[in-house]
Amino acid sequence: MAITPTFSARPRVLVVGGGYVGFYTALKLQKKIAKSGGIVTLVDPLPYMTYQPFLPEVAGGNIEARHAVVSHRMHLKDTELIQGSVTNIDHENRTAVIAPVDGGAPIELPYHDVVIAAGAVTRTFPIKGLAEAGIGLKTIEEAVALRNQVLSLIELASTEADPELRKRHLTFVVVGGGFAGIETIAELEDMARAAVKLNNRVEQSELRFVLVEAMGRIMPEVTEKQALWVVEHLRSRGVEVLLNTSLDNAENNNIKLINLPDKSVAQEFDADTLIWTAGVMANPMVRSTDFPIEPRGRVSVNVNLQINGEFGVIPNAWAAGDVAAVPDVTGGLPDGTCVPNAQHALRQAKRLAKNLWASRFNKPLTGYKHKNLGAVAGFGEWKGVAKVMGIQLKGPLAWLMHRGYHGLAMPTFERKFRVIMDWFVAFFAGRDLAQLEFLDNPRRAFVTAATPAPKPAAKPVEAAPAAEPAKADAPVAKEEATASK
Repeated sequence: MAITPTFSARPRVLVVGGGYVGFYTALKLQKKIAKSGGIVTLVDPLPYMTYQPFLPEVAGGNIEARHAVVSHRMHLKDTELIQGSVTNIDHENRTAVIAPVDGGAPIELPYHDVVIAAGAVTRTFPIKGLAEAGIGLKTIEEAVALRNQVLSLIELASTEADPELRKRHLTFVVVGGGFAGIETIAELEDMARAAVKLNNRVEQSELRFVLVEAMGRIMPEVTEKQALWVVEHLRSRGVEVLLNTSLDNAENNNIKLINLPDKSVAQEFDADTLIWTAGVMANPMVRSTDFPIEPRGRVSVNVNLQINGEFGVIPNAWAAGDVAAVPDVTGGLPDGTCVPNAQHALRQAKRLAKNLWASRFNKPLTGYKHKNLGAVAGFGEWKGVAKVMGIQLKGPLAWLMHRGYHGLAMPTFERKFRVIMDWFVAFFAGRDLAQLEFLDNPRRAFVTAATPAPKPAAKPVEAAPAAEPAKADAPVAKEEATASK
């Protein structure tokens, strides 16, 4: 007998996306909405939110992967959770269509309020070979795969006799010189050097790390002086930092780099690891709604985080985070909107939840305003850079501030505790250098064991040659007859 899932008939606040904005909006509203007779429904393909600033440390083996994500089911106990993707929103009729992750029949849900919090996805360009050779760093799965790949390639290179293949295994390329790219290459380089110390068949000098950035400087979030220091610091560790350089082709893992703006060939070499961190863009799901979209593909909102329509504010429609063009009254991007980062998303979510609740009682709404207090970045153990309230720091103190800030910003006390314990253990035991093989095929060992070994083919039995009749005058017969006498 088929079971039909049932969904609440109470007035619904539909939250599209379970990242920073979606998670915190649901967390702040779920009890209030429930007490008022309604329900908060959160829809996301994943059953957790990912704290993306920790992905480089997950890839570097300093944080356990599961500790960098926050379970929806565990912390949103008063929220209706649906694992799926919103494929259409008809706000005029207050309905949304959801495609379950298991490929089941589409679900049509009515709602009273909708919060667009679908976040951002990796932005790529039509570069030949990128889809086949590259990997991003936007998800926890990518961070785990990168950690295992780097460690596995070092192990593979240690037994490789072909010098060209050996160089290919030990060459690691990161495209993108923003925070994500810099922290990723620094953490992986730190981890790779620690791994090589344990393997006497690989020399430190064989490791090659290449950072590719199309602009003339890295990390626009920090001062130019600090950006120059970061370049010098990476180069002192042996990292090749190539500015005004772009990836032109990656077919067959052959990396072709070109100079900008003349597009002359800069370098060409083989590499088994190509990491793409060259930016993000608003989740394209917003094009499946009837909300206005601004030129950069984001939903247009006002300072109160209400979605703007052609003739003013659209009732009961809200948006925030990377998917929304939120005005930045303190100065942000050149177009006057907030920078798409975790710092803004976390604070916008809290403001959105307060404004949505206030709108239920026709109370005044408060505009989003947050002055950026600075930026912090970690480059491996005891290395970092920070700009906090105009004060510029680098080295161990900046690294400690990086950990302190993100440790506090990690959602929920339970996850903060797990991450801090990871750091505590790593302080004494070092980073975890164990790679996990065959995660993409976990049944490999069982299938091998459960599959009967093929029986060897039976050889055809050759017939024995027929015995020839003995001749009366054969010498042997005469000798045997003589012997018998």
